[in-house]
Amino acid sequence: MNSLLAAAPPVPPHRFQDSHFSPNRTMASPSSSRKRKASLSPSPEGDPMSTSPAMPNARLPTNTTPRSIKRARPNLTGKPLSIPRLLETLDAKSLRSVIQALCDKHGSAIQEEIRHLAPRPSVSSTLQVLREYQHTMNAAFPIGDNPGSDYSYNRVRHHLNTLLDALSDFTPQFLPPVEPQSSTSLTYLDGVMSIIHELPQWDSASHNLVKENAYEEIARAWGCVIREASKRGGGIQLQYGGWDDKLRRHNELAGGRLAEAVNELRQRLGWMAAGRGPGADHPEAQSSIRQQLFSGTYGPGAASMRTGTGW
Repeated sequence: MNSLLAAAPPVPPHRFQDSHFSPNRTMASPSSSRKRKASLSPSPEGDPMSTSPAMPNARLPTNTTPRSIKRARPNLTGKPLSIPRLLETLDAKSLRSVIQALCDKHGSAIQEEIRHLAPRPSVSSTLQVLREYQHTMNAAFPIGDNPGSDYSYNRVRHHLNTLLDALSDFTPQFLPPVEPQSSTSLTYLDGVMSIIHELPQWDSASHNLVKENAYEEIARAWGCVIREASKRGGGIQLQYGGWDDKLRRHNELAGGRLAEAVNELRQRLGWMAAGRGPGADHPEAQSSIRQQLFSGTYGPGAASMRTGTGW
């Protein structure tokens, strides 16, 4: 047996592997180990294996100029604010202080310029300022003490005088001829009356003189506006605004201190306060009144006035 096995020819190793095992896939062939030389200038049209689409007329993006970016200043040093930026930081009180200092320093020239550039004060803004003064005065009253005592008067006297001074300064601004609109003047007077009515009443008669003076001054203002309003459009502002009832009510709250203004209104528009005169309901009389209203000649002293002026 040993002699037979020794005589049998051995099986070649490569043939045994081919019949029983798959070739080793990790082994690279001699030809694959060589690097492939790149073509010099491959053309997409001539290369059938190329997957890139042909773009014969494609426009490549051009280099755009980047937007200008504000660079940081290399040498940053301190410098004062510009005037517009400085004004943005000021509140109303500080701004008034600056303007007042300029007026005091440069005199009437800059005052006229400010008066020319500043808008006219409105009724609502003016009444708001007066209400703020009134609120400051009311807040100064001592708690738990008699509001009409001398002690209370001394506590609020400064704020009371400030309110009355502001009232005296603002009122001429809304009187003719500075204020051309009678309706604006009447609205202002109606608004400030409530402030005067609410002024404190003191136990000492001498302390009440300031309130008496305020009623006297505002009564003259009413008379001035009534006379001017009666000349414009036949006094239509007084006729259809219900000002006779408003003034009568203010006079009652003031204890009859506006009697002069009430009499002025009755004198100018007596036919409304005391009833129409005889013949007023006649068609010819109504037509005459209508013509006078359209021509601006209705009412005392309105012969030379034209319709619509000063409304």
